[in-house]
Amino acid sequence: MRQASIFLVEDEVLIRMMLADMVEELGHRVVAEAGNVQDARALAETIFFDIAILDINVAGSSIAPVATIIARRGLPFFFVSGYGSAARPEAFIERPALQKPVSISILGETINAILATAGKASSRADDSSPNNQ
Repeated sequence: MRQASIFLVEDEVLIRMMLADMVEELGHRVVAEAGNVQDARALAETIFFDIAILDINVAGSSIAPVATIIARRGLPFFFVSGYGSAARPEAFIERPALQKPVSISILGETINAILATAGKASSRADDSSPNNQ
């Protein structure tokens, strides 16, 4: 599986550090981190990343505005939360949600599944694009 660039949003510093370490151990790299929704919104608008990992409740604020930006950009994301999958913003109920504490194996499986799905979508787009000769 290819190396992915990851955008990580988590308000708890130790958990964010642990997730970043796990991402690196899995062979991917964290390209941006945010500990609050305001910073996360700005980064979600401007940085390039392959996948975002989003906490659902960030310092008492919903992650929904950040998820909306990422979805509008057509980039994949999933949630990691101590509140369980039922706490996902309603607009994103179909997105994967991992329960904290998350194991490195489950994190890796989720990242790999999203990369595989994204790869298939981009190859389908490549197949349907006109061939300019």
